[in-house]
Amino acid sequence: MIKTYFYNHSEQKMFHDVDLATKDQWLKSPEDLLWIDLYDVGNNELPYIAKIFDFHPLAIEDCLHVSPRAKVDKYDDYYFFVFHALRYNEESDDEITTVELNVFLGPNYIVTIHKSPMNTIGRIAAMCHRNISFLNRGPDYLLYAIVDGITDEYFPIIDRISVRIDELEDEIYEHQMEEITEEFLALKRTIILIRRVIMPQKRIFANVNGRYSFDISEENVPFYSDLTDHLERIADSTETFRDLVNGALDTYYTIISAKTTETMRVLTIISTIILPLTFITGLFGMNTFAWLGEEAEPYMLVVALVIMLAMTFAMLHIFRKRKWL
Repeated sequence: MIKTYFYNHSEQKMFHDVDLATKDQWLKSPEDLLWIDLYDVGNNELPYIAKIFDFHPLAIEDCLHVSPRAKVDKYDDYYFFVFHALRYNEESDDEITTVELNVFLGPNYIVTIHKSPMNTIGRIAAMCHRNISFLNRGPDYLLYAIVDGITDEYFPIIDRISVRIDELEDEIYEHQMEEITEEFLALKRTIILIRRVIMPQKRIFANVNGRYSFDISEENVPFYSDLTDHLERIADSTETFRDLVNGALDTYYTIISAKTTETMRVLTIISTIILPLTFITGLFGMNTFAWLGEEAEPYMLVVALVIMLAMTFAMLHIFRKRKWL
């Protein structure tokens, strides 16, 4: 599916579903802007667009395959970007998944390509049907609006992860080891994936010595500064979350180790008490007192019970005195 949005600067008007066969006519003015959005493209649509704009085969190859990280490549008269949006489903086995967005940015055109529906693209496209607010500031502003919309979708995910970490810190004292360990590992995988998405995108929009990795008009620089700030905040949050999860996991393992030690201590005390009692019962059960006569047997049983009770209370007293109990 191919959607086109054309902004005519001289007439201050929007046109939709324009004929791309006359692409040169639409792009003859540097102040006009053509946005082409390709969603769930077929086998012929992407080569058709690539032929019209003479896109490099390597860039088209990147569009056809899933790219693991965000990047920007510079070609003769356009830039090629790879971005990733996030989809979060806490109930799914794969809590978090990525949706790839490929972008070709030219001097007065922008081409977006994505296999799955994206809320940000749909919202901006709907706005373009009503007004010119996204297309009258140049292609770099439209790129900013798209990436900023994708970035804004990260914040609810970050907030939910923060809540989950707080809940997990409370649950480590209550739930069983298997449940907590599985939750910890799921959170760590989610945080790692978010960082793997955020960090390359942050580098794309980094301002190094007053220069960006692609051309940005002076009036749109403040928007990109704000976008960079958002990405920095998300990156800092994921760094903090990673430390919190690792710290909570260490605390949990310490609690488990302490519980295990306490259990072993109790079992050791029980074994220590039972051992001499077993010796006494064995000794008195060997009929070593038969020489006293049959009438002495009940008395010897009482003697054995008194000795065992005395030894038990003596050992408990010693354990308490030494604070082993």
